[in-house]
Amino acid sequence: MTTVQKIKEIEDEMAKTQKNKATSYHLGQLKAKIAKLRRELIAPSSGGGGGGGGLGFDVARTGIASVGFVGFPSVGKSTLMSKLTGTHSEVSEIDFTTLTTVPGTVKVHGAPIQILDLPGIIEGAADGRGRGRQVIAVARTCNLIFIVLDVLKPLGDKKLIESELEGFGIRLNKQPPSILVRRKEKGDEIKAILSEYKINNVDIAIREPNATADDLVDVIEGNRVYIPCIYIDAISIEELDLLYKIPMSVPISSREWLNVDELIVKMWETLSLVRVYTKPRGLAPDYSSPVVLRSGKCTVEDFCNSIHKEIAKQMKYAIVWGSSAKHSRGQKVGLDHVLEDEDVVHISKK
Repeated sequence: MTTVQKIKEIEDEMAKTQKNKATSYHLGQLKAKIAKLRRELIAPSSGGGGGGGGLGFDVARTGIASVGFVGFPSVGKSTLMSKLTGTHSEVSEIDFTTLTTVPGTVKVHGAPIQILDLPGIIEGAADGRGRGRQVIAVARTCNLIFIVLDVLKPLGDKKLIESELEGFGIRLNKQPPSILVRRKEKGDEIKAILSEYKINNVDIAIREPNATADDLVDVIEGNRVYIPCIYIDAISIEELDLLYKIPMSVPISSREWLNVDELIVKMWETLSLVRVYTKPRGLAPDYSSPVVLRSGKCTVEDFCNSIHKEIAKQMKYAIVWGSSAKHSRGQKVGLDHVLEDEDVVHISKK
């Protein structure tokens, strides 16, 4: 029996099992078994074939962040990619025109952002159908995912694509659950999950009131990725009101170039990038070429290292102007100072 068949068999058993206190232990075991089988699909053995990106799927990463286009075939991913980046990505009414990852770059506020046009996926992609495993493996490495939906059935496609990505360990628009596992003991469903993982004596600290058994499985597995996602609907103007009701959704027309500016603004906001401008001694700040940092990695030390690793070692102090500075005239700071978007920095060397 294949891994996919084993998963289907357990899912069928879960669907037939009533949810109550008496069955919680059994259901917990089944959830843990499915997660362990899914792990085999995400990272199969070297002889299993097809867990990584694979030929034509892995691309050299450029820019400060990467954005992957995910969707079913023939929904307009390649048209949008070509118009956004100027990179040619084959466009056709025929399904599966794009067979490999096509990279391009778009500059937003001076920051180069890599766009990856991924081949269309089909239902069952997470289980390996239609080379879907290779496509989703590339999506796992992106900083942001654009899910491109078919205007004729956006909600149905959205649910199917989310399910495929979930099955491959991708959690969209979620934060890692605040659950700490320290070896000791707890209630029925939790005991069942831990028993399946051969963890017998643990302390579980659950800091979220709405945490689920699935969240606990995610924490124990430890191979989940949490990626922000924007839903793109290629639509007519009449359908704008309906599709705006989908959270994190941006309706556009790539053919008519309608509402694409809003998509770019949403992409910038979701990536949470930080632009920092340099100021040489005695000169005005250079606003033409910002140093772009990622939110959470935007200290003065990160700024120095992004230019040259030796600068941090040579730095005596830095002067910062902007939102992160306490004074409008500038603030003298050290390497651990956290910068904010559009700050200006002067580095004084030893």
